[in-house]
Amino acid sequence: MGHPLRYALLEHFGAPDDPGGCHLDLLLEDGDSCRSWRLEAIPRLNGAAVRATPLPPHRLVWLEREAADVSGGRGWARRVVAGTMRSGLPADASLPVRVELEGMAVIGLCDPVVLEISSEQCRLSTGCEQDPANST
Repeated sequence: MGHPLRYALLEHFGAPDDPGGCHLDLLLEDGDSCRSWRLEAIPRLNGAAVRATPLPPHRLVWLEREAADVSGGRGWARRVVAGTMRSGLPADASLPVRVELEGMAVIGLCDPVVLEISSEQCRLSTGCEQDPANST
């Protein structure tokens, strides 16, 4: 591929199909597009899973944007966090995903964080040594 694979977590406001008015889009680079899921919240580190609703592939440009209007009058999105993945995705999109994400320190998580998506459930767990007594 030539460069580290990237990810981004975007806050998406004003999507016409979102009754809550705001959700998160998780994008994982996969060739010439991103595998994508809608999350209602960022999963708590080592906590319960959150629902991960599969979305159609997103364009790679969303891995680089800080904020922008979404085409077709589908709201507005801004980056929460972005970084690189230590490994790629399974070739079969129906298989569970398990990747290590780097760059999560920006939102107060240690690096790397292990992201797992299986059966429309998304979890985050520690991929580094962290003293639970000092975590928030």
